[in-house]
Amino acid sequence: MDASSQKQEEGKKEQHSAFVKLTSALFYAASSLLITVVNKSVLTSFRFPSYMCLGVGQMLTTLAVLQVAKMSKKVHFQDFDSGIFWKVFPLPLLYMGNHITGLASTKKLSLPMFTVLRKFTILMTMTMEVYLLRKTFPRRLVYSVVTIVFGAVIAASSDLAFDVEAYAFILVNDVFTAASNVYTKMKIGTEGLGKYGVLFYNALIIVVPTLLASAFTGDLHQAVTFEDWVDATFVFCFLLSCIMGFVLMYSIVLCSYYNSALTTTVVGAVKNVAVAFIGMFVGGDYLFSWNNFLGLSICLAGGLAYSYLTFNTQTSQRTNEASDLKILAAEEPSLKTTVH
Repeated sequence: MDASSQKQEEGKKEQHSAFVKLTSALFYAASSLLITVVNKSVLTSFRFPSYMCLGVGQMLTTLAVLQVAKMSKKVHFQDFDSGIFWKVFPLPLLYMGNHITGLASTKKLSLPMFTVLRKFTILMTMTMEVYLLRKTFPRRLVYSVVTIVFGAVIAASSDLAFDVEAYAFILVNDVFTAASNVYTKMKIGTEGLGKYGVLFYNALIIVVPTLLASAFTGDLHQAVTFEDWVDATFVFCFLLSCIMGFVLMYSIVLCSYYNSALTTTVVGAVKNVAVAFIGMFVGGDYLFSWNNFLGLSICLAGGLAYSYLTFNTQTSQRTNEASDLKILAAEEPSLKTTVH
């Protein structure tokens, strides 16, 4: 293969890689949007009393789907052994904390305020990547993150449905989410695990402690005696939430596999643009105020600016690389002539 053909092949591979990165990001955004709405329906509209039992259902679904896929040779990851826990640690603890605090905050907060306070995850993820992965970020991206947080503070300061417990849950959930994204990126490359192993063994390790915690707190009893189990609509929504729990976890791992932890967090923030405005018209628990609306708008504008700057930087890099390839290709004949 000559140099020109090789460069064209590399260009095609790069385009395919960019397409896969974008597709995985969109898949995560769609999954995150859908599960937020479904969980809100189960926990608020139907008043299902146990967010921990809902999390257990999502974990059991993940285990069942991946085990069947492994037995049918559709996916591959290593069998269980005594070293698995140390390979995935501390992800099980982070995933369990993320699940519990995330479902609890979804139940206690309105959709718009939930998405506003979730914006702090971006700042936390950026900070963790700086200290844990030794990454640096352009000043413009840092400014856009500050804008997002500033808008979130304005919106939260005038929340007429202020709830200290709910706010504490969501901020702790932000920490768990940021840490999970960063460590997921680190653990995916562990030998023998891969993205499917990370998913399976995280769910396997945390499902029993979560179930025991649910039983100890009385959540399990409330879930078992819940009166709407005879309601076909509720059962459908509950099962849909369980399935979407697996889809969401898979989409997060997939997005982190093909992108960075920060990109995964940014995608979640962009998804919140849609959720925030949907929550103003769906759910019936959004209390309007101009300060809140202004804060939401600033927050969303910062998220869009962040996404644009990130995408524009990647596009510019690909454009520059393509230009360099063209220049090299044009210079090759003259170089050959000079040699001769």
